[in-house]
Amino acid sequence: MTSSISESWTRIETWLARHAPRTFAALEPPTERSDIAAAEKIIGQPFPEPLVESLLRHNGTADDRLLPPFWKLLNAQMIASDWQLGMRIYRDELESAEEGDPDADFGPWWHSHWIPFAADGGGDTLIIDQRPYHRRGRIGVADHEQGTRFSHHPMWSSLPALLEATATALETGRAVDGYLPVAVDETELDWQIL
Repeated sequence: MTSSISESWTRIETWLARHAPRTFAALEPPTERSDIAAAEKIIGQPFPEPLVESLLRHNGTADDRLLPPFWKLLNAQMIASDWQLGMRIYRDELESAEEGDPDADFGPWWHSHWIPFAADGGGDTLIIDQRPYHRRGRIGVADHEQGTRFSHHPMWSSLPALLEATATALETGRAVDGYLPVAVDETELDWQIL
C-alpha cells in the first residue's frame, strides 16, 4: 500500500533537514486553498486530491531539485501558467490530434487534461494524466522535443507513489528507477543517473 502524501512529505523533510539543509530551506510554505481554486479555474478542472494535499504542504520547491533526477516542484500559480503555455504552444496539434490509446507509452504532445506539477528548467514538465480512463493519475514526462512519454516503473504510477519512492530512496541511499540520491557538500540534494 502506498504511503499518504503527508507521510511521504514527513519522511522527505526529515531526511532533507539532516542531509541537505539547503534543499530543505528551499521548500516553499503551504499555498492557500484560494490559490489552488484560482489555478483550477484557469485550467478548467479540479486538481487531483494528492496534488492539492502536496500543495497545502509545500507550494513548490523554488529553484531546487527534489524529485529524481532533476525535477523542481511547481507552485499553484506556475502549474496554471505552464498548463496555459502548453495549450498555446500545441493549440494546432490539439485541434487535429487523435486521442489514441491512453495506455500507450507515448501520448500526444500535449493534452488539456494533463496537469503539470514539476519542471526541469529546460522546457520539460512532469504531468499528472487526468484523462478519464483506468490509469488516470499516472505521471508522464512532457518533453518539448520528443513529446510525452509514460514509464511503467511503479514510481511513475501516481504522485503518491512518486513521493513515496523519493522518500525511500533518500532514506535507504539506494537508487530508484536508475536515479541515486546524493547530498552535495552536505547541503543540497542532487540525483546521479546510473
